[in-house]
Amino acid sequence: MSSRIPRGVWALGFVSMLMDISSEMIHALLPVYMVTVLGTSAIAVGLIEGMAEAIASVTKVFSGALSDWLGRRKLLAALGYGLAAATKPIFPLASTLGWLVAARFIDRVGKGIRGAPRDALVADITPPEMRGAAFGLRQSLDTIGAFLGPLLAIGLMWFTANAFRTVFWLAVVPAMLSVVVLLVFVREPERTKTQRTARMPLRSAEMKQLGGAYWWVVTIATAFTFARFSEAFLILRAQSLGVPTMMIPAVLVVMSIAYSLSAYPVGVLADHMDRITLLLVGLVLLIVADVVLAYASTITALGVGLVLWGLYMGFTQGLLSTMIADAAPASLRGTAFGVYNLVTGVVLLAASALAGFLWDRHGPEGTFLAGAGFAALTVVALLAVRGRFTPRPAAA
Repeated sequence: MSSRIPRGVWALGFVSMLMDISSEMIHALLPVYMVTVLGTSAIAVGLIEGMAEAIASVTKVFSGALSDWLGRRKLLAALGYGLAAATKPIFPLASTLGWLVAARFIDRVGKGIRGAPRDALVADITPPEMRGAAFGLRQSLDTIGAFLGPLLAIGLMWFTANAFRTVFWLAVVPAMLSVVVLLVFVREPERTKTQRTARMPLRSAEMKQLGGAYWWVVTIATAFTFARFSEAFLILRAQSLGVPTMMIPAVLVVMSIAYSLSAYPVGVLADHMDRITLLLVGLVLLIVADVVLAYASTITALGVGLVLWGLYMGFTQGLLSTMIADAAPASLRGTAFGVYNLVTGVVLLAASALAGFLWDRHGPEGTFLAGAGFAALTVVALLAVRGRFTPRPAAA
């Protein structure tokens, strides 16, 4: 099936991969840098990470709606990737926490500008019956970057004797390459007459056109997001178990490999079977991952927890995007992804802040056991609505 996926989806996947290599080279080290070098508390890390993602989510609403109004998704995607690439040099130049926070927030604004138009563009260029595979592929390629970045960070930290800023400088290169690939290899399809009719997409009348099925997906995604928190706490968990600073990025490598290897096969399955079942499998994986990470006392246990966490992400994230694409009208697809990302981003802020609070008060056990509890509640809620909402590919 992969050979039939449109070339534009492959190109967008490689664009995401390159930007993720750049971002994860920095972000895999940033929490440790803030805590060990700048003396930042765990709750502050949680708030910073959550606020950064919330800023990206708010921006996605407006960029998604603007892409519907303009009928130009590639333009906004290029602007977002370009802004993120332009802000990467701030990280090595920053000398205080304030500068790092500013760089992190500006970088997330770039992510917000590109996110919804890019996902809407994937849906635009992919046949409905292949959307699960297309979003799974894009997610897999994106996540390959998420583990190549930390791998490069590990090697460079060893080679440079833990020179954080040198690694941050080298991260600028793949970010710039991602913009080039987007501009050269991604072509936007012709807009249909229906897609050109969207005007002022954020008006209440337009929001109502998103439909009940769309809002059910958003509700489900909200519950999923509250059951997890920023991956920064996976890094802090590794540090609490005595993982050497140079090897800390391996946390994201292990998690991302499991994520990448599972996202595409799950996407293919989602085109042929009940999607709620796949989401439930993902939640069970998250519950087990949280319990393992809560009580981990060895590096082996940490690795098992990270693999399970990555599998949870692979079973759910691309699938939720597919469900959004199927449920939303084509003319409001950018708005739909924007609103979806806004809601889940705000919830991620709350979840990350709560995780940081629990970490400071009760240690890693409190944080991860709370995550397992929220995931278990989400399983119960999903089982309760399963008979009322069974999302299907749009072609059906």
